[in-house]
Amino acid sequence: MPDETLPPENAAPVTPGETEPEETHEAPANQTTISEYLESLLVTVILALFGTSFVVQAFKIPSQSMERTLLVGDHLLVNKFIFGGRGQWYDKFLPYRPLERGDIIVFKYPYQDHPHFVKRVIGLPGDHLKLVEQQVYINGKPLYEPYVVHDPATGYTDPLNYSFPPVGNQIFVSQVQPEWAHEIRKYIQGDELVVPPGRYFAMGDNRDHSLDSRYWGFVDRDAIMGRPFLIYWSVDANSSDYNETSFGQRIIGILDTLLHLPARTRWSRMLRTVH
Repeated sequence: MPDETLPPENAAPVTPGETEPEETHEAPANQTTISEYLESLLVTVILALFGTSFVVQAFKIPSQSMERTLLVGDHLLVNKFIFGGRGQWYDKFLPYRPLERGDIIVFKYPYQDHPHFVKRVIGLPGDHLKLVEQQVYINGKPLYEPYVVHDPATGYTDPLNYSFPPVGNQIFVSQVQPEWAHEIRKYIQGDELVVPPGRYFAMGDNRDHSLDSRYWGFVDRDAIMGRPFLIYWSVDANSSDYNETSFGQRIIGILDTLLHLPARTRWSRMLRTVH
């Protein structure tokens, strides 16, 4: 017995003597389903690309410069949309906000092929800044920094940890970018550094182990990508784990991490917000 078929909805009845209209052949259900899946996949890919390009992007911490706030092996989600305003008329309708002192930022380092760095904003445009005996002063007032860590074991090995901006030729004995050593004089007034318009002074929380704006200069506004807001995963690691340069070394590192994943995961840091 042939399978029973249902007429399409709203079909007119056929009376004797009338010619039956030609059948319309619908696409097989499996073709429609495949088409819908492909369309959904395309939309998902587009949204994912849009999200990672304009809204959220993942980064990992390879150095100790932001300890204890951020540890080596922390994997972050960065909000790339929060500082997006550029003074356009529509900015007031979007959830932008200006950069504030104390914000942690991800930005492109101004030298060496522009790798991504993460530091904390200390000086805003127009600020007068100085560091005396490990205390930062902004516009003549000491800055409260509960997030800062100092390492007594370092001793007085680097004068820029105790006095900044430098006096005389002091800057040339430190790990300073040559371009910055030449340029910094333009921004010194008396014993203070003046942050120019459109630029920011950034420092690491692990103050004695951070190569920051003291050593290479200001962060341009256009180089700032966003603000980390969540640690979505953290793995027990050290800086050497992220210094492997060859493809084989990276593969070995990834396999080792996967093999020891449960034991090396810092479960207490999972889904922790960043401040």
